[in-house]
Amino acid sequence: MTSTVKSLLPLNYLAFFFFFVCTVAVAERPNIVLIYTDDVGYGDVGCYGARGVETPNIDRLAKEGIKFTDAHCSAATCTPSRYALLTGSYAFRGDAKILRGNANLIIDTKTPTLPGLLKEAGYATGVVGKWHLGLGDGDVDWNKDVKPGPNEIGFDYHFLVPATGDRVPCVYLEQSKVVDLEPSDPITVSYGKKIGTAKTGKDAPETLKQMWSHGHNMTIVNGISRIGFMTGGHKARWIDEDMADVITGKAVDFIDTNKDTPFFLFFSTHDIHVPRVPHSRFTGKSTMGYRGDAIVQMDWCVGELLAALDRLDLTKNTLVIFSSDNGPVLDDGYVDQANEKIGSHQPAGHLRAGKYSLFEGGTRVPTLARWPERIEAGKESDALFGQVDIAASIAKLVELELPENGMPDSRDALDVLLGKETDGREHLLHEAPRSLALRHGKWKYIATQTRDGLGPWTNAKHPAPGSLYDLSTDPSEKTNVASDNPEQLKKMAELLEKLQSEPDRAGASL
Repeated sequence: MTSTVKSLLPLNYLAFFFFFVCTVAVAERPNIVLIYTDDVGYGDVGCYGARGVETPNIDRLAKEGIKFTDAHCSAATCTPSRYALLTGSYAFRGDAKILRGNANLIIDTKTPTLPGLLKEAGYATGVVGKWHLGLGDGDVDWNKDVKPGPNEIGFDYHFLVPATGDRVPCVYLEQSKVVDLEPSDPITVSYGKKIGTAKTGKDAPETLKQMWSHGHNMTIVNGISRIGFMTGGHKARWIDEDMADVITGKAVDFIDTNKDTPFFLFFSTHDIHVPRVPHSRFTGKSTMGYRGDAIVQMDWCVGELLAALDRLDLTKNTLVIFSSDNGPVLDDGYVDQANEKIGSHQPAGHLRAGKYSLFEGGTRVPTLARWPERIEAGKESDALFGQVDIAASIAKLVELELPENGMPDSRDALDVLLGKETDGREHLLHEAPRSLALRHGKWKYIATQTRDGLGPWTNAKHPAPGSLYDLSTDPSEKTNVASDNPEQLKKMAELLEKLQSEPDRAGASL
């Protein structure tokens, strides 16, 4: 052996050692499955006290992981919460609000995102289910590739409900293409004037299998009238009763395909958003009619993903996070007896109000995390936790630095998520349509009027300088104590104003 070869051996062994270490580090990174449900309230699942409905698969996550009692989505409506979750930015910074079904992508393709970070870390990334963050740029042509979309903001794969089930277009989108679209039957969508000659829900209510109560009275698809007008794409149109099966099957396929590499799956259920049309096999499985049966169906979806992880021996090293995009709602546009059959069930638990509201019921949602390798089973945490921090927390988990030019409101809360730290966020901002609120420890400050109730709603007014609640003694926010605590009110109003112009990550505090 020459001296030259001998001199190279240590370098070769050193290179091999570093290669081995890096390979092991990548292999030990957990898979991440983020299950994001729709309109599921704090009290809507079994482990949070649901009545009249059973959710054994979701309850399994609580038994095998950690249950949070003070965790929040970022907003009381879906699009803003989804925006904050994926971008680590409060939605008002991006003017994110509830979108029409033909709205353009509201996340700039240059914006750092959670899937983008994970893709950079070597993860396979996929989103399956409800999207409602807009698609395309300009006038969307649903008969061609619809871009930009999830692929342009960090997802390798997508299979989408483009907006929501109550909005056209009522088709699935896979890798930018409408599924099963026939070129001879092109799709046209309008959110202005009526298009086509077909009767609408307003014209022919007697033809509907689920009647609209307000707003959802336009194009009829699968016997249900929607928001907006749509012509064409008849073979591509979904069947609501099959939606949970379709998207869950695609989610399981993604897990199967990527079982040998670290993966991030954002599985976004349509349930329990309106229209609530669960498959017939779930009919009567609750005491609450369509809404309760949709909860059972949603729990089944969760169970299918957990079963796939078990089957592939991936459970031990997979972080599963379960949560919801906003609080609960009953009548949200269709006559489905959600109000009439509620019984003793409390969708928001002991909390006040729900979807669209700045009261705690609007944003405090069921939140569970399971990772057998790192999270102790059966734990419960009352730490204040916000979904806006998931991006920074996951970045910490995969050892990536947050980009300086993005995720301005996301803070590292990994130890809270894993149950190692009991002190949560010092403060957390909440959004609802045209209004803001702030949590700080036990205190809750609401700046303006907000919706009250679970639908139909009233307005709870909060005259300037706003209302203050002490959640330690009044978790249901029944008593405004602003007049008794003027200094606390002033400090929180000033902090909320500051947060509107200063990134939360900068460390603003009282």
